[in-house]
Amino acid sequence: MTMMLNKDAREDLMERGYSRRQIAEVAALVGAGVAASSLLGGAAQAQQQAARGVAGAVRIGSNECWTGPFPSGVDAAAKAAALGNWYDPDNYRGELVKTVASVEGIPEGHVMLWPGSGGPLVSTVAAFCSPTKGLVTADPTFESAWRTADYLKAPIAKAPQAPGAGHDVKAMLAANPNAGLYYICTPNNPTGTVTPLADIEWLLANKPKDSILLVDEAYIHFSEAPSAAKLVAGRKDLVVMRTFSKLFGMAGVRLGLTFADPELQKRINLFNPTAGGLSITAMACGNAVYPEAALIKARREEMIANREETIAWLKSKGIDVQSGSQANMFMMDWKKPAKEMQAAMLATPEKVQIGRNWPIWPTVSRITVGSAEDMAKFRSAVEKVYTA
Repeated sequence: MTMMLNKDAREDLMERGYSRRQIAEVAALVGAGVAASSLLGGAAQAQQQAARGVAGAVRIGSNECWTGPFPSGVDAAAKAAALGNWYDPDNYRGELVKTVASVEGIPEGHVMLWPGSGGPLVSTVAAFCSPTKGLVTADPTFESAWRTADYLKAPIAKAPQAPGAGHDVKAMLAANPNAGLYYICTPNNPTGTVTPLADIEWLLANKPKDSILLVDEAYIHFSEAPSAAKLVAGRKDLVVMRTFSKLFGMAGVRLGLTFADPELQKRINLFNPTAGGLSITAMACGNAVYPEAALIKARREEMIANREETIAWLKSKGIDVQSGSQANMFMMDWKKPAKEMQAAMLATPEKVQIGRNWPIWPTVSRITVGSAEDMAKFRSAVEKVYTA
């Protein structure tokens, strides 16, 4: 199904030099039939599906949370479901925006709601990249931005990221000093490493004035690192993105956020195929869980304990693990093809689904941190398949 872009969106694309045929291709990109999830594409999507048909598999491959939403969110969603015959009976949208703005200390007009964070990532790349305005990212990082830019035939520049480090922002700027969009994922997927706020501020100060910086904070609640959210006030070149899919345990509920100047949000929204497409259950759940500071802290500490116990065990076995993760994942080096080890782990009696590898590091797997039981099964499976 092809989405009909509105007049403003078509004019925006024409001003950026797109032909009528290319405008039709962009419409297809952001349309319902070519939604953001399809841009995970290829190996990434195949690997996400790997364990879903395996009964009893340990799912530590897709960075999902090991447990569901906080009880307050489940209760709120259940109550909202009883009012599901109405579109938004109690202003769930407005209440969620108000709650998020209050927690983050930013104006309500700077908050936009989305069904997940895949959509706004694709829409932001579509809004600011073109065949003449490229995308710059770290390598490795979340691939959806690459696939979107490739679809748009926008130049893609990747600045290699050192193991255990955040994004090299100076290398990113040097990779394309005239890009349309610079993308920072912090904590980074797949490495879990954080890019210091000072480095983000440096890139904002030194990038081209007409370019946009997108900071993807999908995993920020697993870290105690400072957020870039407070930087959006007074700026028209910064977008900060969040999701409820990770620490909040709402991957299947579909709820995300962008923080940006209202005019910037309007530009991104031109390429939003899901405008208004939020369920009241998702918004009610999000509104209940977002202020739960004590529960967020407890869940973060549980994850950290499971992560550090497992990393210490792997190192005791002589297995290399990249340092610096501040998220619910880490990178381990098998010193042999990671794809083969991924298949071997799923074939063990424990049936453990681990994450994929990135081309820059073909022997390194991303491991999601699950429950204590999940990680015990992971360690047991590693003992069966790993040989030095």
